[in-house]
Amino acid sequence: MLLANGLRKIDIQDLLVFLAICERQHLGEVAEALNLSASSISYSLKKLRSCFADELFIATRNGMQPTRKALAMRPHAKSMVDLINTCYSEASSFDPKQAPRTFRLCAPEYFELLILPLLLRRIGAAGYPVSLIVQRLGKEIPADALQNGELDLALGFGPHQHRAHPGLVSLALLKDDLLCVRAAGTAPVEDLDSFCARRQMFPTPWDSDRNMIDGWLQQQGRARQIAARTNNYLAALQLVHGSDLLLVLPARVYALLSDARTEVSSPLDGLPSFSLELLWAQPFDQDPANAWLREQILSVCAEQSLL
Repeated sequence: MLLANGLRKIDIQDLLVFLAICERQHLGEVAEALNLSASSISYSLKKLRSCFADELFIATRNGMQPTRKALAMRPHAKSMVDLINTCYSEASSFDPKQAPRTFRLCAPEYFELLILPLLLRRIGAAGYPVSLIVQRLGKEIPADALQNGELDLALGFGPHQHRAHPGLVSLALLKDDLLCVRAAGTAPVEDLDSFCARRQMFPTPWDSDRNMIDGWLQQQGRARQIAARTNNYLAALQLVHGSDLLLVLPARVYALLSDARTEVSSPLDGLPSFSLELLWAQPFDQDPANAWLREQILSVCAEQSLL
């Protein structure tokens, strides 16, 4: 918190003027060095004197001599400018155009269907020599691989679908609902009893014996009948065609893959919603390349109104 309201008026240019006067001691030289007009230099000096309640520089025959307060302020002002330059350098230290770079991610099929194509299109349109390797998400978030740098990012489901790791940073990218999908013309699912009685497809787009639906049913002392498991959403949807099977799909995935041969039952009361979460290791939070990739993913989601 600032000790004086007047300090709010100080900007970077004022600090640069202050440091230049300390170094050059002649206002004309300061104006030339900073490419500013004499009136701009005078205005900044007036602001500085008012805000710090001190003359700061005394005009003498040999130039502007700093006061004791100015001498005490000089190293701090220089540190502030150096920190600002550091912020700029850190933000600009990764240039995806300079050299080929491969990023490694761990993600479920949900990410590969909804975000990865758009992300690749964005990277390709910019001409970046960037490659992405996406490995299948397992039962747990690969915290060790993220922390030792073997993986750059992971994507998982939330809330609380994976074990929490204190060394990871997470960000919920988007939210989605679950839909009960069936072949067109077959009986709809109207309540929990009919849901549990219906034989179902179980897509496993990430390595897990259970998912959020089974956890939700277990809390109510119920279970569902699994007719078959598939490795991906599309295969499960194809098996629903021409059958009496039921398939629970994320709404965004169904919007992408659906056709006239299927339809959706009315929302089942209590069926859980979920989020897609982006995760990375705390030591890489300020890493320029890692931050760049996270920014690209967020930008894609924002442009497609997924957030």
